Amino acid sequence: MARQNVSSLVRDPVAAAPAGGAPAIPWHFQDDPLLWAGWLYVQDGLTQSDIAKVMGVSRATVNGYLAEARRTGIVSLSMEATRLGEFSVAQALKQHFRLEACIVVPAADPASPLIERLGLAGAKVLRGLVKPGDSIGVAWGRTVMAVARAMAPTVVPDLSVVQATGGLTATFDFSPELCASRLAQALGARSINISAPAIVSHAAVRDVLMAEPILAEQFALARSVDKILFGVCSTRPDSLIYESALVTPEDVGDPVTSRATAVVAGRLIDDRGRPILGALDDRTIGLTLAEIGRIRTRIAVAGGADKVPAILAVLRGRHANILVTDAKTGHGILQAEGVPAALGALRGRGKTQLQGGTAVKTKKLINDPKNIIEEMLEGIVKAHPTKVRQLPENSRSLVAVDGPRPGKVGIVVGGGSGHEPSFLGFVGKGLADACAVGNVFASPPPDPILECTKAASGGAGVLYLYGNYAGDVMNFDMAAEMAAMEDIEVRTVVTLDDVASAPRDQRDKRRGVAGNFFVFKIAGAAADKMWTLDEVERVAQKANASTFTVGVALYPCSLPQTLKHNFEIGENEMEIGMGIHGEPGIVREPLKSADEVTDAMLERIFDELPTEKGGKVAVLINSLGSTPLMELYVVNRRVHQRLEKRGIAVHANWVGTYCSSLEMAGMSVTLIHLDAELTELLDHPCDCAMFRAG
Repeated sequence: MARQNVSSLVRDPVAAAPAGGAPAIPWHFQDDPLLWAGWLYVQDGLTQSDIAKVMGVSRATVNGYLAEARRTGIVSLSMEATRLGEFSVAQALKQHFRLEACIVVPAADPASPLIERLGLAGAKVLRGLVKPGDSIGVAWGRTVMAVARAMAPTVVPDLSVVQATGGLTATFDFSPELCASRLAQALGARSINISAPAIVSHAAVRDVLMAEPILAEQFALARSVDKILFGVCSTRPDSLIYESALVTPEDVGDPVTSRATAVVAGRLIDDRGRPILGALDDRTIGLTLAEIGRIRTRIAVAGGADKVPAILAVLRGRHANILVTDAKTGHGILQAEGVPAALGALRGRGKTQLQGGTAVKTKKLINDPKNIIEEMLEGIVKAHPTKVRQLPENSRSLVAVDGPRPGKVGIVVGGGSGHEPSFLGFVGKGLADACAVGNVFASPPPDPILECTKAASGGAGVLYLYGNYAGDVMNFDMAAEMAAMEDIEVRTVVTLDDVASAPRDQRDKRRGVAGNFFVFKIAGAAADKMWTLDEVERVAQKANASTFTVGVALYPCSLPQTLKHNFEIGENEMEIGMGIHGEPGIVREPLKSADEVTDAMLERIFDELPTEKGGKVAVLINSLGSTPLMELYVVNRRVHQRLEKRGIAVHANWVGTYCSSLEMAGMSVTLIHLDAELTELLDHPCDCAMFRAG
């Protein structure tokens, strides 16, 4: 690994102050010098002397840290991915959103609720930042109160805590007044409250109150704070903003405020972080978003999968420059934003493979990893100029040359790169009209999806088809909302064919994998036959419900940005059910023969396949990237044998690479149960860049 210049390594801006000569450990490493030393040694490739300079300790101390790290299993010619996942995600969030610091707590701890862990982390960060004479602005909410409760009692000289919003009449124990007073009590500080409600009946009332000398003085103090602490509230139906009576459903139902995605200190923002101005904002008493933006240190503490869109909006709008969240939420934010960096560390459950203390690098034919998607798309368009073109409005929007036409339902697909030929290879006449392209293993953002929607729209509506992943769902939903503003009707079918990813009674949680192929093909045929949007959506749902996939992984892939394996698997192991990004499967066991592996996969499919003797199916044997056709045909042979024994006919059969996971070794088996309608649509001609039928 290339070594870094020690002078270029800057400590985290919220590192704890040294005490008695102890090293100032960056918050990312959770006060663990062994983890910090191990990271510098294994991941950054520093010598022990360099590590000593960075950590501010002696070389002998570093030697002791590394010895203890090896003894405890943190370093064992590798670094434990479960210990480093939070740090990797924090670094990716920090870099992408240009944060001053990001602290990520572990994703799960049954013994401690998430809000308590966020409170502890937030308190630790705030305590490390507060200086004598500071003034701290405080919003309100459950998480803010959790920070206040977790703050160890101390006394910081000449410290003030100022309420950042007006008050609330609700009886809960995390009101603006209580959050400010509790934090002030913990820090031995002066508490300054706002003598007005957070929301008033009319803008004129707000203006009169803000002109009162006592309120003007209080807000002058609020605007001059050195730091501000706030949580992030969503606008979902179960949101705290309704429970608190801060906002009513009628308020958010207003045409202006209906675009709200998040609430920051009582102010509404849209999905891009832009302030939502209007009647509600005019009735709000509290710091404005512009005033918050002028505060030097802005700390957001928030977590939970349901808050991913809201936190993402806050980060996009630069409303916070320090974030405290959890690993799962951070991962979801990175996926939704299309950031591939550091995701491999979360997907793996094993260790980064090492030899002699140096990380093993994989080999790829690439130039600059930052440009790999654009260079790939340029190559595809040059290879297939009669099939696909890029939109000038957004190079990540790929459109069929011969596809969209007036009166036809538009078919828009999309997802992360690294799965080629899915999704972009299925753009062409008779299949998808357009494809939005994300970064490697990451959802495309809403903007290229919207451009695809407009290009595919022929006045009969547009159908979105994509796999069931949190980032894709969020960004396609955002694009659908934006399309509605342009009077384009959009429907959505989310693919759910991965049998191993969730039980039958939780089918809505299943992932979409290689079975996308059949759903895309059938919906594209229906649209090409000029069916209505209702009918195209119906038959796509029918195909989705009839498609079943199970995969097996033999060897990991590596991301272009990291050139490191995204999970570890033993030389003689296999994992059945692993996802196409390296998500955990259902069983890891010794590698078996091709027939035994195929049988194990088929049994899970047969448990759900709604056909018996006399029925018919189509079969897809798919390589995950590096498994060759020789092995795929061996598997295909066994699939036919098992179907024949059951008296099930094979109407159509495809063998090859249709949904890959970069260079992952392994394959998947997909069966779709066919009736007369699905058979006709499956046989309908299509002509795409990487697939042709009929």
